[in-house]
Amino acid sequence: MVLVVLSVAVLFIWGLKLGIDFKGGTLMEVQFSEKAPTARDIQEKLGELNLNSLTVQPSENDTAILRYMASDEELNEKVVEKLREFDESTKQLRVDFIGASISKQIKKNALMAIILAVVAIALYIAWAFRKVSHPVPSWQYGLGAVMALAHDIIITLGIFVVLGHFWEIEIGIPFVAALLTILGYSVNDTIVVYDRIRENILRSEAKENFENIVNKSINETLARSINTSLTVVVVLLAVIFFGGETIKFFSVALLAGIVFGTYSSIYVASALLVSSYEYKIGKK
Repeated sequence: MVLVVLSVAVLFIWGLKLGIDFKGGTLMEVQFSEKAPTARDIQEKLGELNLNSLTVQPSENDTAILRYMASDEELNEKVVEKLREFDESTKQLRVDFIGASISKQIKKNALMAIILAVVAIALYIAWAFRKVSHPVPSWQYGLGAVMALAHDIIITLGIFVVLGHFWEIEIGIPFVAALLTILGYSVNDTIVVYDRIRENILRSEAKENFENIVNKSINETLARSINTSLTVVVVLLAVIFFGGETIKFFSVALLAGIVFGTYSSIYVASALLVSSYEYKIGKK
């Protein structure tokens, strides 16, 4: 709860630092006749032009893709001139301008994709657990999963607000893809725990207390949940440290979401079921 509240607070106070996907700008692809310079060398060379939100993505065949927050043809020519200091034969392959209206549509579509994914997950879980409507209604399984997912997404957003505020890390379409991946991975872990709860409820035939059933189910799936997540964490750490700048923060978002997703599957989603059950018993 503390992390969620802090994440919401910094989200409203500082906000996310949006990249050109959401604010508009220029995407330029250039090709060098010789070996392409590194992304860091290109950024240092273009530093004199004071390009806002400059990112450099090396590509195959000695090409590089540049993104920056400007839509000025004269500035684009200066960028190419600077790059020709590395190699006089540097060619500009393409230039695309992302306008404000397109950026607004991308932002709207990204938000809609996340909302639709969450709603679909809630409906599917409610349907999948329809046979265990006692002692907790099946829709509460879906609600518990959605609240756990909200926990994962909000904390991940909070982390990137802090990264953007202090280290100028911007978010773009890859970040949205990371959030959708987190939703899928986290709910998968939650369903494993829920499925064991369902099995144990059907076996117990209402002879055992619901809280004990949930506790037993968590213990039976605990090692599996942690071990599965650890294998993914090891891979993501390798990508973060050795995979290059282009996918570094995509992997950071996945790492944060998977760590908190594993935690929420065990300690949030299942605990919410027990809390709703105790509330129901207390009313009776």
